[in-house]
Amino acid sequence: MIEQFAEQAQPILNLPVIRRTRRNHGLEHATITILASRIKPLSMAGRSDGGGFLLFGEVSTEQVQSAVNEALRRMKHGERSLAVHPNCGTNLVTTSFMASIAAMLGMIGVRRSGWLNRLPLVMSFVSIALLLSQPLGMSLQRHITTDGDPADLEVLEITRREVQMPLREGTMTVHRVNTRSS
Repeated sequence: MIEQFAEQAQPILNLPVIRRTRRNHGLEHATITILASRIKPLSMAGRSDGGGFLLFGEVSTEQVQSAVNEALRRMKHGERSLAVHPNCGTNLVTTSFMASIAAMLGMIGVRRSGWLNRLPLVMSFVSIALLLSQPLGMSLQRHITTDGDPADLEVLEITRREVQMPLREGTMTVHRVNTRSS
């Protein structure tokens, strides 16, 4: 179903800024996957846009550079599955949405005083939603939010900065990976 929707949405998904963002999102995931295979444990997050992506986490610029280069090389040689990551925000949003809808469906028609009697049904609906959301989120990534084919994507530069975190002492390392693509 997601694949069919993606086919219908190709005119939108192939708009230049969306295509670049999807390619960068895929490269971001591939980079994090490679970093995670090298650094244990790895605590990292990312955010992509049309000009590249940000990586939030304590790694060196050399480690990022090496992982980005390997990720891009491997994706260009057909390892498109690197673009899909189980900890992607797409999965989180999908899970949250499905669990919320399941809970609302379970409570349809319940008066305030009767909500406790409906709790086992709501929990069952939410559990089913949680089970279904993981493969759905992965499919959404594969067909909508990432592109595993980097095509002519190239890395222009990688910069590093330390950012002061609100409500926390110390800084966080942020790498910006700037890319270019047609």
